[in-house]
Amino acid sequence: MEQILVFCRPGFETEAGREVTDSAAERGIFGYFEPVKDQGLVRFYPAAPETADDVMFRLMLDELVFVRDWIVVLGEFSLPETDRVGAVIEGLRGLGRGYPGCARLEVRLSENNADGDLGNFARKWVSPLSRGLRGAGLLKADQNASAPARLEVFLPDFVSVVVGYSLADNRARYVGGIPRLRLPASAPSRSALKLEEAWKVFLPPEQELDYLGGGKKAADLGAAPGGWTWQLVRQGMMVTAVDNGPMNAELMASGQVEHVEADGYGWRPKRGIDWMVCDIVDQPRKTAKLAVTWLAEGLCRYTVFNLKLPMKKRYDEWLICRDILVNGLSAAGIGFRLKARHLYHDREEITCFIERTG
Repeated sequence: MEQILVFCRPGFETEAGREVTDSAAERGIFGYFEPVKDQGLVRFYPAAPETADDVMFRLMLDELVFVRDWIVVLGEFSLPETDRVGAVIEGLRGLGRGYPGCARLEVRLSENNADGDLGNFARKWVSPLSRGLRGAGLLKADQNASAPARLEVFLPDFVSVVVGYSLADNRARYVGGIPRLRLPASAPSRSALKLEEAWKVFLPPEQELDYLGGGKKAADLGAAPGGWTWQLVRQGMMVTAVDNGPMNAELMASGQVEHVEADGYGWRPKRGIDWMVCDIVDQPRKTAKLAVTWLAEGLCRYTVFNLKLPMKKRYDEWLICRDILVNGLSAAGIGFRLKARHLYHDREEITCFIERTG
């Protein structure tokens, strides 16, 4: 049966499944989904005559929010205790269908895998599995060769395997959509990782300096104790930190931060600046309207902000907030680029990035 295996944050399987189903339907591909509860996995089945390949070619990952990554499933095979490599080779040879050429493979585990032995096996299995598949002609001879896809091997346990592929131009920049970031000891809070991840996900890698460098000016709304302000300062920005709470003393000693004790929703700069970031815990629609105001009035060019979703109807709330953003900015007559994603370092919130383009 044709299927896409979707990766998301554990506990958000229904949101990711609804999103894929709705987005595919908008492109004329109908189907249904099955969530794997609390495993961060969703299986999406397109209805005939459409195929999983059609989904991957017509629906772009960066247009989705709750989906972190995905693969086209080629087959699911049993793994014997001996010659697991041979079982994968035999399974792929017996597919009866083709797939894009692959030069490399990735062995994946579920995000909340707690089996250390399975993790060790997965890491050690990459090399012999690659050699075996290359020798069987199922991977390109040169692992550094240009290839449109990557072979994906998902291990739910020791006795079974899901094999598929991901397209080079339609998969997460980081495997599973999870960047491996380290929190320096000097960071005031772990929230600093959210802004760093947002930049890595939303900004073109070759243009990060254009967006972040050059001594830009920024405002951090709801800044205390200063996790996001710390990230802005690291980029050489001059920052206005807006919060009634106290800021980290070492951060204030940098000379790049002005602390304004005020409500982040009500404060405005005297003139336009480059960046506005906001991680205030409040009603998501209120934050969405705030972002529209800042961009529509020319108060900033770029913004990253979090929308704290309610425990129930999280997907529906995002759709409402998306309409607020799109309709509000369109009514203001400005050009914009909007991206949103449920980041690895997010919990009940999603992170949005908007760039004013005209």
